[in-house]
Amino acid sequence: MENLTIKHWAEDDRPREKMMLKGRGVLSNAELIAILIGSGSRQKSAVELAQEILTFSHNCLHQLSKLSIEELMRFKGIGEAKAINILAALELGRRRKSDEKVELVQIDSSRVAYDLFAPYLMDLEHEEFYVMALNRSNRVLKIQCVSKGGKNGTIADGKIIFKFLVDQNATGAIFAHNHPSGNLDPSHEDIRMTKRFVEFGKLIDLELIDHIIVAGDSYTSMMDNGMI
Repeated sequence: MENLTIKHWAEDDRPREKMMLKGRGVLSNAELIAILIGSGSRQKSAVELAQEILTFSHNCLHQLSKLSIEELMRFKGIGEAKAINILAALELGRRRKSDEKVELVQIDSSRVAYDLFAPYLMDLEHEEFYVMALNRSNRVLKIQCVSKGGKNGTIADGKIIFKFLVDQNATGAIFAHNHPSGNLDPSHEDIRMTKRFVEFGKLIDLELIDHIIVAGDSYTSMMDNGMI
């Protein structure tokens, strides 16, 4: 039987109409992506094409966000404009999460710190280094990126890091950076640098509480592992 295109479906089964009638929360990931795609191919509807892309990404939006424009264009029916639409929507979602208010959240575990850092770091294909400034109650004053690098590393400049912390009147700090390789283990340089900054922090009465390594949707805490 020939596939029916979306325009031949019952009205409340079409993604756009379904959103208007029932709200965006009822749509599946495939239906939301289908709205971004707009139309499918001769063989597949937009929803079926979206499901094919999701299946390739193991039904994981995190994995989907890592695909390049060129990789998305390998799916029949996805041109450059449609690929850009998909990745732009995913990037907006990432930025929305990053923009959520974090000030005055109290850090009482590495997990809470990771949850605040993750939106900034989990989908990147290059390394970035972030610093979280804390007050005496371990509440967040500000989170800031202090360095961006390549796939294999980034430079953490102590002068920039501690100037930021002093400017925030911070008494504590947590560092975080990502490993695009997926390796959760801190490198020898990560450990050496962290210990050096711990000692410098003591000189100015500023405690480096933790350094978190983010890889994908997982993390390693150097504090939890007895490295600090």
